[in-house]
Amino acid sequence: MRSLNIIVEDWPITGTFRIARGHKTHARTLVVNLNDNDHTGRGECVPYARYGESVDSVSAQIETIRRALENGLNRQDLQQALPAGAARNALDCALWDLDAKMRGEPVWKLAGLAQPKPVQTALTITIDQPQIMAQKAQTASSFPVLKLKLAGDGSDLERLSAIHKARPDARLILDANEGLTPGQLKALLPDLERLSVVLIEQPLPVSDDHHLADLASPIPLCADESLHTSADLDRLSALYGAVNIKLDKTGGLSEAIQLAQEAKARGLTIMLGCMVGTSLGMAPSLLLGDMADFIDLDGPLLLQGDRTPGLVYDEAWVHTPAPDLWG
Repeated sequence: MRSLNIIVEDWPITGTFRIARGHKTHARTLVVNLNDNDHTGRGECVPYARYGESVDSVSAQIETIRRALENGLNRQDLQQALPAGAARNALDCALWDLDAKMRGEPVWKLAGLAQPKPVQTALTITIDQPQIMAQKAQTASSFPVLKLKLAGDGSDLERLSAIHKARPDARLILDANEGLTPGQLKALLPDLERLSVVLIEQPLPVSDDHHLADLASPIPLCADESLHTSADLDRLSALYGAVNIKLDKTGGLSEAIQLAQEAKARGLTIMLGCMVGTSLGMAPSLLLGDMADFIDLDGPLLLQGDRTPGLVYDEAWVHTPAPDLWG
């Protein structure tokens, strides 16, 4: 019989992580350990208030199916037992990890995926004064892709111009976190191509997505907060040219695989994203690296320290996880 253990952890962030919705100085993660005899499967999630989640609510969700999990609930049944979100993500990834350890096969083989290879991640620069953001961009000279958070406060173009001046070689992803109005977005668009912007994440609130239907953007728009699972693709395909796949939204690797495959079939650009968490939370997403056009799995780089063992980050390159971390 299995046993389930839930652990809540706090990880200090280097400085302050600021986005349009607010800021934080710690990443609070929830780790699930599923033990079966001599094998333990692990999964990490980051409960996200934007989606009505907290550590307490996610823990309570997991507790509702504790008996079923300890009696052998499998990944397929988990998809119906819990909705997409952080709780299902931690459990789904723990079940994949446990299965891999018990069978002596890596998760990528069990899932029928290509063998993962090292990938290059973007590095996130959060909201600050233009010159401070420019200094951070210059310091990150080994990262060919930078992701810049927007504030929607009238100074975003100044921030962007300062960063481009400091790093004219870098490709830039803009992430508004729903922080712009349709008017602000239209005002920004004419300048973005010359400033090396290659992608714009979730410029408008989810409720304002419909404004994108008639917008002729020279830069691909990427659904983030608007996208959770493959069920969202029918609505979003007419509004966005790209999707940001995060396991805490999809409810784990199982649905993320389906979402990536269906998005690819529709010709959508794929970005792999993350919440701010440790290497345990990033590792499962790396299995989708060969399907992705953009990688944003820099969560551990934003923390003061990572778990041990963790992923190996060699400048912008992220190496595949060792089995004692995950998978």
